[in-house]
Amino acid sequence: MKPIKAAAVQAAPVFMDLDASITKAEQYINQAAANGAALVAFPETWLPGYPWFVWMGAPVEAIPFVPRYHLNSFSINSEPMRRLQAIAAKASVTVVMGFSEVEGSSRYMSQATIGPDGALLSVRRKLKPTHVERTIFGEGDGSDLVVVDSEFGRLGALNCWEHVQPLVKMAMYAQHEEVHVAAWPSFCLMRDIAHTLGPEVNNAAAMLYAVEGSCFVVAPCAIVSQEMFDMVASTPEKANLLNTRGGKPGGGFTKIYAPDGRSIGNELAEDEEGIVYAELDPTLILIAKAAADPAGHYSRPDAVRLVVDRTRRRVLTELNVQPPGPPPATRRASEPAVGSED
Repeated sequence: MKPIKAAAVQAAPVFMDLDASITKAEQYINQAAANGAALVAFPETWLPGYPWFVWMGAPVEAIPFVPRYHLNSFSINSEPMRRLQAIAAKASVTVVMGFSEVEGSSRYMSQATIGPDGALLSVRRKLKPTHVERTIFGEGDGSDLVVVDSEFGRLGALNCWEHVQPLVKMAMYAQHEEVHVAAWPSFCLMRDIAHTLGPEVNNAAAMLYAVEGSCFVVAPCAIVSQEMFDMVASTPEKANLLNTRGGKPGGGFTKIYAPDGRSIGNELAEDEEGIVYAELDPTLILIAKAAADPAGHYSRPDAVRLVVDRTRRRVLTELNVQPPGPPPATRRASEPAVGSED
C-alpha cells in the first residue's frame, strides 16, 4: 500500500433528486482532490438518499415514495454512472459511491468503486438489506464480497450492518484488505429508543473492523437535512422515530480509523456538512499485522475456515440455445417419422 490522504464525506444529498445530488457530489470530490485526497468515500445509498420513509410506519405507507425513489436510482450502464466516472477521472481520485442500483424494476443497495482514470473497478450489492429495507431492496450474493487492487492498495467496501456479520467481515479480511470503506446512513433513527441503531454502537463496529482486519476504515456517515426530515416525518409520531434531536438536521458521525482502532483525522459536528480527512500510513498496517494478521499467521484454517460461494445469482439460465440463423427444417404432419414402418 502507498501512503495517501483519505476523505470521508459527511453531507445530505438533494433527497430523491439524482441530478442535483451528483452535482453536489462533484463539488465534494473536487474539494477533496484540491486538498490532496486520493480516495473520496460517500455514505450508504447517498444517491439518491437513504430511504428513511421505509422506517416511518407500516410498509404500505412507503409505497407513495417508491416510484420517485426508483426513477432517481440508476443502473451500472447508464448516463449517471458515466457522469460519476467522468467526475472521478477529471479530479484524478478514487471514488467509492453508495447508490441505489436499478436492474429491471428492482433496486439494490450498491457501492461503486471508480478509479482515478474513471474506470469502474467494481460494483457490489449489500448482501442482506436490514429489516424493512427488504421491502424495497433486493439482496446481493457471494460475488459482492470483493476487494480490488486500487492505485494505492487493496480496497474494499461494505454497507452499514454488514459490519456486524462475522462471516461477511472475514470474507473481506481474507482478501488482504488494506483500506476499507464502511458506508453508513445517518445515525438518527430511533436514537433515543434503540441504542443499537445509534452512533455509539455503529462507530464501535467500524472501529472493531479496523482492529480485526488490521486495516484502515474510512466511515462516511450522511446527514438528515431539514428538507428530508420534513418530507418523511410528517407527524409527531414519525418525527419521534426519525429523531434528529428536535427535528433539526443531524445524524452525521463520520470517522476514519487506523488499524489500531484510533480515530484519526478532523472532527465534524453531527449537523455539519463537510469532509473528514486523514493521512493513511501503511506502516501502521504492518505493525498491526505483526501481532494479528487475520488472513495469515493469526488464522487457524485447520480448525475453522470460511467457504464463500462466488456464484452470481441468476433468474434465468438458458439451455440448448440455438445459434443465429434460420430455424431447422421441420417435418410435415403428413410425412412418416424416421423409423416408421408405413
